[in-house]
Amino acid sequence: MKNKDVKAGETDNGKVVIKPAWCKGCGICVAFCPTKALALENDKVVMPDVDKCIQCGMCELRCPDYAIYVGRKKNEKQG
Repeated sequence: MKNKDVKAGETDNGKVVIKPAWCKGCGICVAFCPTKALALENDKVVMPDVDKCIQCGMCELRCPDYAIYVGRKKNEKQG
């Protein structure tokens, strides 16, 4: 799955998208995840337990490589 977005998890509030090609495996997002929904596997971030994710956006805020983000529903207002 080279250079493609991988939908790591999907819940009622939207989805978390991980870009494996951009992930350098630094583990910052894993360390800051308050529910421990993320993990490192083969030097890439994965979400082994989708139900743990509360889509707080902490991973997105902390990732220095923009390799993970929380998607928004189309009808969800920003700001």
